Amino acid sequence: MKNLLKPIKSISWGAMCLLVLFSCQQKKSNDAKSAHVIIYGGTSAAVTAAVEVVQSGKTVLVISPDRHLGGLSSGGLGFTDTGDKSTIGGLSREFYHRVWQHYNDSSAWEWEKHSEYGNKGQGTVAMDGENRTMWIFEPHVAEQVFEDFISENKISVLRDEWLDRENGVTVEDGKIVSIKTLSGKVFKGKVFIDATYEGDLMEAAGVSFHVGREACSIYNEEWNGVQTEVFHHGHHFKSKIDPYVMPGDSASGLLFGISSEKPGENCSGDNKLQAYCFRLCMSNHPDNRVPFPKPDNYDPKNYELLARVFDTGWREWFNKFDMIPNRKTDTNNHGPFSSDFIGMNYDYPEASYERRKEIIKEHEDYQKGLFYFVANDERVPAEIRSEMQNWGLAKDEFADNGNWPHQLYIREARRMIGEYVITEKDVLGKRVVPSPVGMGSYTMDSHNVQRYVTDEGFVQNEGDIGVHPHHPYQISYGSIVPKEEECTNLLVAAAVSSSHIAYGSIRMEPVFMILGQSAAAAAVMAIEKNLAVQQVPYNELESILLSKGQKLRLEQK
Repeated sequence: MKNLLKPIKSISWGAMCLLVLFSCQQKKSNDAKSAHVIIYGGTSAAVTAAVEVVQSGKTVLVISPDRHLGGLSSGGLGFTDTGDKSTIGGLSREFYHRVWQHYNDSSAWEWEKHSEYGNKGQGTVAMDGENRTMWIFEPHVAEQVFEDFISENKISVLRDEWLDRENGVTVEDGKIVSIKTLSGKVFKGKVFIDATYEGDLMEAAGVSFHVGREACSIYNEEWNGVQTEVFHHGHHFKSKIDPYVMPGDSASGLLFGISSEKPGENCSGDNKLQAYCFRLCMSNHPDNRVPFPKPDNYDPKNYELLARVFDTGWREWFNKFDMIPNRKTDTNNHGPFSSDFIGMNYDYPEASYERRKEIIKEHEDYQKGLFYFVANDERVPAEIRSEMQNWGLAKDEFADNGNWPHQLYIREARRMIGEYVITEKDVLGKRVVPSPVGMGSYTMDSHNVQRYVTDEGFVQNEGDIGVHPHHPYQISYGSIVPKEEECTNLLVAAAVSSSHIAYGSIRMEPVFMILGQSAAAAAVMAIEKNLAVQQVPYNELESILLSKGQKLRLEQK
């Protein structure tokens, strides 16, 4: 005993206290937080999923890599891609109802009178008084609605927590047991929901996925894969424009943004993605605009191709400055050379966090430089330049980020290969969809994927596809669950199981909210019945979803 006591006697009381304190802190940091359902992501789908879990009587933790909730819905996409709004139900519709309530208050109209607002939406009126919904809104209004959802339902959200994608997902017997973030926090649950645009949790759990465009032959589709000389939206070069730095001299090199690679054979698959951009919230109110900032690495030569487009007489620059309340815009890509940073995102889905930050910064610098160029450069027609100087970033939006959106538009990243793969056959109504948990209706919409030099020696874009469904279509439960042999307690609400071209319709914010709620309802049922998510009885799930106001078919009794 004396020998055992000697080391203790040699430690001071202060050191001993520190040792005990350190030991307690270590134990505390290693203790896992737990809930019935763990949701990873901060998107609109994450919020509706969390609300559904709590309202169904189960506990939930939202582990969000983002500080701001809502993804693109609160990140600049205020001119909602509604499609057929009759297909939008449940908590998704509740979101747009709360937006409507906000703008019915006169105090919401700070920078213009309500009567001055044009009330134009995308395929619908902006403010639909008959259905008590509003589809067009400012970013901060959307974020407040999401925060209200969280606070009213007393939902615990841990922000700025990033999944350890290398070693942070523990899977045993086909089930996720826990996830760990880079800060060292561990979270245990019975069912997990991946609500990220990137599908990071599903990938780390070993679930199958696809990145890029499938060949048409994979799912017997017409509009997948490479689609050269197909121009559905007009976002292509309508005039013959020389692609070289010194016109006519190929030895001078290609202008910025043009690939030297051939585009590939039509209908062939590749690992390329439709372009990303920021949806900018601009203002033309003198008291609420900030001049477009000039990036530190600004180079006007990067926008020479746009100058050559202007030289052809093209004047559509302001066509997608879509108006939202209070003299602001949701500004989207339009034309052959615009805010889409074509070809600069291919490695994003599987890139490290560090590389993703670089890609996001590259997109930010490109887009800031683009708008600075149009507002200031003498290569821009005087009438365009003069009008552009009336615009700036909205001073009262994204105040903690230099008035710049906090979310890049990740139009497509990983897509799960699950129990059921949605293809253009589903979107176009060419086959019966089993076990629907929501509906979609928007155009199969792909932005441009690559910019290349044609055989004739001119610049052209490729990948801009827009094919309209004949009717709204159903989204199968099998598209939000992995194959049963891969994982039995995971649901995927945004990176759903779909072909590239079908995802072009599904990837709309109202649909993500719909699928978030349906995924959560299924998660609760799987817990209560102690079943794999793939084995949830659909007839019972259907009844629950209908009782929550979800729209599952065109005509409901």
